Amino acid sequence: MKFAILAPGKIAHMMAKTVTQLEEVECYAVASRSYDRAEAFAKQWNFEKAYGSYEKLAEDPEVELVYIASPHSHHYEHAKLCLEHGKHVLLEKAFTVNAAQAEELIALAKEKKLLLAEAIWTRYMPGRKLLDDLLADGVIGNVTSLTANLGYVLTNVERMIKPELAGGALLDVGVYPINFALMTFHSEVAEIDTTAVMSDKGVDLMNSVTLTFADGKMAVLHSSMQSLTDREGVIFGDQGYIEVQNINNCEEIRIYDLDRNLVRRVNVPEQITGYEYEVLSCIKAIREGKSECPEMPHEETLRVMRLLDEIRNKWA
Repeated sequence: MKFAILAPGKIAHMMAKTVTQLEEVECYAVASRSYDRAEAFAKQWNFEKAYGSYEKLAEDPEVELVYIASPHSHHYEHAKLCLEHGKHVLLEKAFTVNAAQAEELIALAKEKKLLLAEAIWTRYMPGRKLLDDLLADGVIGNVTSLTANLGYVLTNVERMIKPELAGGALLDVGVYPINFALMTFHSEVAEIDTTAVMSDKGVDLMNSVTLTFADGKMAVLHSSMQSLTDREGVIFGDQGYIEVQNINNCEEIRIYDLDRNLVRRVNVPEQITGYEYEVLSCIKAIREGKSECPEMPHEETLRVMRLLDEIRNKWA
């Protein structure tokens, strides 16, 4: 499948490293607002074509699937451009700036009979199924609550600190703890308690979010762009608990009993980078004529975006 990358930033290099090793992908085109930047990227990763505008990429009839890696603030604009030109789209997280934009893009994709998928890689990784299976097998009994955190030092990254680029910890980093909670607990969120420390420019530097679910379960979440955290997720049950080492790219799952003894370690499969799973899922869905990927269906993307809206509204 002819694969294109829109906006060749840091994360796009990781995607390029991935798709160059996939037989199912033809590394076809890359586009930047700067032709020189696009050309350099294309040469580095052996992409066939380079474009100095996103419009030229969208107009190329050979392009089939576009991976969009621009800042959150531009996801809606760039995804709409590609969909309107008949391209399937894999759109980086956070999907859009708000739920209203997400709803419009999803409606457009369905109208055009095109795939539109969110590139939240943890939803597609094998570690997710390993964890789901362990919980279904009842290894820690009845699950009642969890904690999850993710933090990096990103205060010198332009797209993180500028409100006009939809900056802040929640949209970029906080989506991972939230997705971790929603992948584990499947009932509706009944209540949200949250607080944030804001920058002088008005973006959240760090935040705390507690989700109480309709079935009585609770998730206590933290994300930060100010400090490094251990990235750990812990799921608590009445027969023990599970530690997930790195909720942003699961490295290992550890199971503990009621005496807090480590009773089992579960390793995850080796991978290229971890991005391959979302790409392969998109290709499979396109070939099957679907408009969404089963690992991250549209309703779940909307569920996340609506939660992000509600959380930020509580900070206002």
